[in-house]
Amino acid sequence: MTGSAFVLSPDRNSVLLTHHKKLNRWFQLGGHCDGIADVPFVALKEAYEESGLARISPLSDRVFDVDIHEIPANARDCAHLHYDVRYLFQSEAGQIAASGESHALAWVPLTQLAEVTQSSGVLVLREKLAPFLSGGA
Repeated sequence: MTGSAFVLSPDRNSVLLTHHKKLNRWFQLGGHCDGIADVPFVALKEAYEESGLARISPLSDRVFDVDIHEIPANARDCAHLHYDVRYLFQSEAGQIAASGESHALAWVPLTQLAEVTQSSGVLVLREKLAPFLSGGA
């Protein structure tokens, strides 16, 4: 189980993505729950740890999206499924600073997401954001 954070810029026109070191791809912020049952807490904690931001606020207490994807076998683990529960946040203060888990961080305009990633798990943000914020999703 993982908790993820789509962190929007204050004007809500961009999303903060991390260039993941292990996977060498751009993703939203987030990480494993590691036994913590409070998934929204995990998503927010990971957002703070991976972004360097000083203040991040939830835009809703509702789940924004759930993505189930397979993780291939590796030296430590057999193949398994990740259940990634995603929440929506907004940056309010601070400067971004990449953690040791990423090569870089970037504010990516929502209109340019497809130029940065082909991950359907990230691109879902464009499709679901407006309906979610209007209370329809």
